[in-house]
Amino acid sequence: MKSDSLSRRSTLKLLGSGLAAGSLPVAALQTPAASPPAPAESPAVLADRARRMKWWHEARFGMFIHWGLYSVAGRHEWVMENEAIPVAEYEQLAKRFNPRPNAARDWARLAKRAGMKYMVMTTKHHEGFCLFDTKTTAYCAPKQAAGRDLVKEYVEAARAEGLRVGFYYSLMDWHHPDGARCEKDEAARRRFVDYVHAQLRELLTQYGKIDILWYDVSWPLEAEGWESKKMNEMVFALQPDIIVNNRNKLPGDFTTPEQRIEAAEEGRAWEACMTMNGSWGYQAADDDWKTPKQVVRNLISCARDGGNYLLNIGPKPDGSIPEESVKILESVGAWTAKNGDAIYAVDRCQPRRSNYATFTRKGTTLYMHLHFWPGSEAVIGGFLVPVKAARLLASGQKVAFTQDPLRVRFTGLPAAAPDQPVTTLAIECASEPKQDQYVTRRDRKREQV
Repeated sequence: MKSDSLSRRSTLKLLGSGLAAGSLPVAALQTPAASPPAPAESPAVLADRARRMKWWHEARFGMFIHWGLYSVAGRHEWVMENEAIPVAEYEQLAKRFNPRPNAARDWARLAKRAGMKYMVMTTKHHEGFCLFDTKTTAYCAPKQAAGRDLVKEYVEAARAEGLRVGFYYSLMDWHHPDGARCEKDEAARRRFVDYVHAQLRELLTQYGKIDILWYDVSWPLEAEGWESKKMNEMVFALQPDIIVNNRNKLPGDFTTPEQRIEAAEEGRAWEACMTMNGSWGYQAADDDWKTPKQVVRNLISCARDGGNYLLNIGPKPDGSIPEESVKILESVGAWTAKNGDAIYAVDRCQPRRSNYATFTRKGTTLYMHLHFWPGSEAVIGGFLVPVKAARLLASGQKVAFTQDPLRVRFTGLPAAAPDQPVTTLAIECASEPKQDQYVTRRDRKREQV
């Protein structure tokens, strides 16, 4: 990397929460980062949201899938815009995009092995190519080389593995002739908005019950131009149990920080979406892979603060999953299979101060996730609640402990970490676990020198 440039991941960390999945820094700068403020909602609306989102809050972990014509190019999902490829030239990729049948079965099986509870797939990304059967355009998989409905295959695969089904849909469209001129041409806006609404109607009527609608990139219109209120009213009329995100310029049901973990305010649902390398779509040369430990730590951090973790795969043009992604997710799945109690359906967790551990909580049970193994002893300073018992979560082996007003010490641990990539202690407490490091700072006895 040149000294005067930033990687996409670094840029996203600097820019903030409003970035769209797969967006460029320049485009992101044109999109407001903050979500619109949520108006006061009635108790009935809040109760209905709680009902619809109960499963989602318990799930914690989902798979994002970015797949489209850009996988044929293999140079990032923004290749059409990054390289200024003319529409007519880019359209030729549709003649080469012919994945093997039912590739989504492997995605769903991998998601289940990884401990994921739901999936969200791109039905149409910014390139404008539809993976579903639509009457609105011939620029779709069933009418091009693939010759079949790839969204249908995905839905069937997810349901076969007992996973919830989510649809990603990009409002921005680089292919549609009105996709840019709708900003200043009312006739173009009318045509394009009708096109978008019609496609959303198709998606929500052709595949049975859909659990999540994940909007992306509202450029170049605002909520009024997209008729987002009318859009959401249609969505909920067609799918009363669905949940929607906040990227059609309305608050929606949950917030979507991208490529970083940032908890929303108390009472607001949120989901951190991240890539496993630096790309959402398949990019053959991108070898900047997260380690399984990074993924597990991210999952723990999201769960600790009441959020979900939506982790992306970018399948190859034939639908196969890059080998590195498979290895990472299988390693993560081996961990969730033994430690899932510390992730699924957990509560927000107040203890968080440690140099070598992070925490989650379920009721009065505190889970201490040791990502840097400290050796024979692990300690929580400033712990305010009596501990009743402790064990290694994966094996159930009891762990000895001592406690005084300033700390709790877990002793007799193995010299080396017994579990990989993170070892978890389950700590039964007398009440909801609380930590205050200022107690240690203030009350620690200071002897005269």
